[in-house]
Amino acid sequence: MQTGSQQPLQQEFDSLSPARVANRREFVAGLVASGFALAVPPVAAQSVIKTPADGLVAGTVEIPAGDITLRGYRAMPAGKGPFPVVLVVEEIFGVHEWIQDICRRLAKVGYLAVAPDLFARQGDPTQYDTIPKIFENVISKVPDAQVMRDLDAAAAWAGKNGGNAARLGITGFCWGGRITWLYAAHNPNLKAGVAWYGRLVSAPSELSPKHPIDLVGEIKAPVLGFYGGKDQGIPVDSVEKMGAALKAAGSRSEVRIYPEADHGFLADYRPSFNPAAAADAWPKALAWLQQHGV
Repeated sequence: MQTGSQQPLQQEFDSLSPARVANRREFVAGLVASGFALAVPPVAAQSVIKTPADGLVAGTVEIPAGDITLRGYRAMPAGKGPFPVVLVVEEIFGVHEWIQDICRRLAKVGYLAVAPDLFARQGDPTQYDTIPKIFENVISKVPDAQVMRDLDAAAAWAGKNGGNAARLGITGFCWGGRITWLYAAHNPNLKAGVAWYGRLVSAPSELSPKHPIDLVGEIKAPVLGFYGGKDQGIPVDSVEKMGAALKAAGSRSEVRIYPEADHGFLADYRPSFNPAAAADAWPKALAWLQQHGV
C-alpha cells in the first residue's frame, strides 16, 4: 500500500487549477474514449477534476457475473501486486467519467479500484435525458439481491486480476451510497466501507425489501457515511436516526454531516460540489479504509 500519496490528491481539491481541470469538451471526449457514456443531467457542470492514468493500469474490463458479463472500469498501480481492492458503486448515471476518475484517485494511493456496471441487465441510464426517466426506466427495476451478487462477482474478479481479496473495501455515491450500507451487511469478508450521501430510510418494496436503517444489527464491516446538511432528498433527521441506531447497537460504523453541504458534494462536475466539504471528507475516507485493513 502506498502511504503518504494522499497529498497530491488533496491538492486537487484545494486548487482547481486549469492544469488539473478538464473542460466539458474534454470530459465528454473521455467518455467516448473509455467506452462509457453519460446521461445529460450531470454534464451541466463545466469542469471536473482530472486524475491522470500515468503510473496506472486503467481501462474497461469484463467481469463474469452469472448469466452475463458485466462491463466495468478498473484502475490499479502499474507495479507488482496484489493490491487491496475497493469496489466503486456508481451513481444513477452509470459508470461515467467521474466514477472512473474516482477509481484512478484510489489507484493513485495504492488500490485496485473497480466499478462494475450494475445496471447492465435493466438498461442504460445514458439513454435518458432526465433523472425521472432514469429512475422509471432503469433504477426502479434493479433488485438489491442482484446487485449484491454482482458485487460479489466483481470482488471475486478483482481477487484473480491483481487484487488482494483479503483486503476488500467498498465505496459508493448517491444510489451507490445506499448500496454500500447494504453490502456491508451482506458480505462477511468486507473490511470497511465509505458511503456517500446514500438513502438510509424508505418504505420496503419487492426489489428493495430492506434499507440501511433496517440492517443496523447485521452490518458486518464498519461503514463511514458522509451526508450533507442541506440535502433535500435525505433529511438530516434520517441521518441522525441512523447514527443513533448505530450507537445503540454498539456498531463500529458512524455517520458524519457537513451542515453547509448539499447532496453530491464530492462530485466536482456537479453544481452541488462543495470544495470545503470534499477536501475534508476525502482524506477521512482514505484513512477510514486504511484504519480498517483495506
